[in-house]
Amino acid sequence: MKSLILAAGYATRLYPLTKNFPKPLLPVGGRSILDRLLADLDAIPVIDEHLIVTNATFYSQFERWRAEADYEKEIVLVDDTTTTNENRLGAVRDILHVIESLGLHDDLLVLAGDNVVDFSFSGLAAFAREKGTSCITCHHEPSLPALQKTGVLVADSDFRVEAIQEKPEAPASHWAVPPFYLYKAGDLPLIARALDEGCGHDAPGNLAAWLCRRTPMHAWVLPGRRHDIGDLASYEAVNRLFTPSI
Repeated sequence: MKSLILAAGYATRLYPLTKNFPKPLLPVGGRSILDRLLADLDAIPVIDEHLIVTNATFYSQFERWRAEADYEKEIVLVDDTTTTNENRLGAVRDILHVIESLGLHDDLLVLAGDNVVDFSFSGLAAFAREKGTSCITCHHEPSLPALQKTGVLVADSDFRVEAIQEKPEAPASHWAVPPFYLYKAGDLPLIARALDEGCGHDAPGNLAAWLCRRTPMHAWVLPGRRHDIGDLASYEAVNRLFTPSI
């Protein structure tokens, strides 16, 4: 299994902080967002390599970070060749770009590079192995306005995915779908077809919503909290949360 961190966005909502600096390398409580994710992923035995897709604008900064990184598994950087927010590929096209560039035929644990979590993804790897299917993740979200701004899970009692609603006016459940996915190797060829058939390419959830209608998928319930860093206010809040008190 490979881990794939999506880090090719331009984070315009965090300007000026990210105008010349990639969001995944922003520090949170003394460690970058990316390092917080990789500290967990590197300890998962089934993962043998870490892939990070970024853009041409920030590629050299990730190279400098990699030169100082100290992880057991190899880190492979992939440049998606884009240079601005206007010509970005989008998350789904970035996933396909990595698969095709590296000729991947492995299970793929895909994570957005702008989230901080307080749990391990080892549980997701074990859950996917038990179910034998590609998997999405979910967490209980009591807020209706929050559900109306995210993907919402529709599933049976065994958490087999029936559908994913995208920003629904009337959510079918209180299970929100964050940007963490485990795609089985056998489902990877479907990604090119998804894009050919008009699957939205910008948000990673578009791919999961398309795939769940064509291949069996299950949803893993997050065992802890995730913090999405989407703007300056959320970044400051997460930084306060993870900064040790003096």
